[in-house]
Amino acid sequence: MLAVVLALCSAVSFGSLAVTLTFALRRSRDAELGAFATTLAALIPVGIVALARFDWSWSVWPYLLAGLLAPGASQVLYVVAVREAGPSRTALVVGAAPLVSVTIALAAFGEPVKAPLIVGAVLIVLGGVALVRERVRPETFRMLGLAFGFGSACFFATRDNVVRRLATHEHVSPELAAGATIVAGAALTATYLIVRRGPSGPVRGLGPSFAAFAPSGVVWGVSYVFLFEAFARARVSIVSPLVAVESLVGVVLSALVLHRTELVGRNLWVGAALIVAGGALIGAFR
Repeated sequence: MLAVVLALCSAVSFGSLAVTLTFALRRSRDAELGAFATTLAALIPVGIVALARFDWSWSVWPYLLAGLLAPGASQVLYVVAVREAGPSRTALVVGAAPLVSVTIALAAFGEPVKAPLIVGAVLIVLGGVALVRERVRPETFRMLGLAFGFGSACFFATRDNVVRRLATHEHVSPELAAGATIVAGAALTATYLIVRRGPSGPVRGLGPSFAAFAPSGVVWGVSYVFLFEAFARARVSIVSPLVAVESLVGVVLSALVLHRTELVGRNLWVGAALIVAGGALIGAFR
């Protein structure tokens, strides 16, 4: 029962990330630096929990590698996607990550094909079609934002497969695993900023960006803590379908908090329902 509660808390926390990022981007449009600031802020809750139960293990290295993909590369794309496409539509597109994950597993690793996986994939595709076909969108919407959102989902999905393939059977505490992914993600984002903007890239203008994006980072860090704690207590087939609700949470919160600017219509609701259902099927039966 505790794992169910933790998984749902993770879904609510991550689902609210897109909405908090919208408010942050109103204060600072620098999405790349914002992604770095968000990652640094995420270290606050994750670090507190990790230090409270420090349990080092060299088996943590797969999580460091996975963190380069997500939250490393994925977070930059996610923040840019929220800026260009808005929170509800970004949350919806990122919800397609289970489809990408299972596609990689079937094509590259020879995982068996099961009927529920096919049904889940079809539902997610139909949800994407509903999103693309919507007629009423905010004036600030840019289709390119959906591409960034899908790119973020691809990094999430690749991260999942990396962890599945490289993680050992030795015990790694969920606190250490969550901390490792965030630290690796922060390192990759800082490296990206150095390459793009020079040696001072990660620190130039960081103060105002951190002030704007810190709430998003804390919410995001809390979602990671809940997620890893849930996976430590229950099977993936239980946790993953519950975490898939995060896309629906993002749409609901956007409709409630940003209803005047997000213009959440019927197609978006239908797309959210289909994608969540498809992600839940893939998570439960993979």
